[in-house]
Amino acid sequence: MASSSSSRPIANGDHRPRPPPSNPINSNRHQHYYPTTSYHSSSSASFKGCCCCLFLLFSFLALLVLAVVLVIILAVKPKKPQFDLQQVGVQYMGINSPDPNPNPTSASLSLNIRMLFSAENPNKVGIKYGESRFTVMYRGIPLGKASVAGFFQQAHSVREVVATIAVDRANLIQADAADLIRDANLNDRVELRVLGDVGAKIRVLNIDSPGVQVSVDCAIVISPRKQSLTYKQCGFDGLSV
Repeated sequence: MASSSSSRPIANGDHRPRPPPSNPINSNRHQHYYPTTSYHSSSSASFKGCCCCLFLLFSFLALLVLAVVLVIILAVKPKKPQFDLQQVGVQYMGINSPDPNPNPTSASLSLNIRMLFSAENPNKVGIKYGESRFTVMYRGIPLGKASVAGFFQQAHSVREVVATIAVDRANLIQADAADLIRDANLNDRVELRVLGDVGAKIRVLNIDSPGVQVSVDCAIVISPRKQSLTYKQCGFDGLSV
């Protein structure tokens, strides 16, 4: 008698065989895992949002600082400081030439002068000056230089600045030497030119503004016989002594 375990009758005459049980090992082997990208996408979106917020914050702060600076500038109305040559004291001027001819080919000039400048600050705030440099020239030839250390000047004030230039036997040749001997011996006048650059910055709330360049351009005439200044002109103002 055949075993009835494999084909047991089912209701309504259904004699279909029962499906074999599934193998858990095979089911796990064919199971697929899908990566979850929602976490990474949300992190990327959060990072981009933070960057945008920081950018907007820094932009707002930059615009705020710019607005404050503009308001201060409009309130202060900064003006360019004035740096003028007031006095020139001649300590010594000597001119020598080894050639006794009226038109020598070489000559030397020694000079020691003391220059007094006035620095005027017409602004409502202080001014910070950098190192100032001055040059004395004869017919475009530099003879000597002087420098003045930087300083701070209070608002609405005038300050005196002293610079001394010493020249020890500056050599001149050819036409320049002949002009120097002729000016000294015949005309008793040696015309020199004083050039200078002064760097200044306006200080507001301990913040320095961009640099402002102040130029000095003066013509001075010295008498070798009298050892004194006879003429001074800065810009359009001339002064005869």
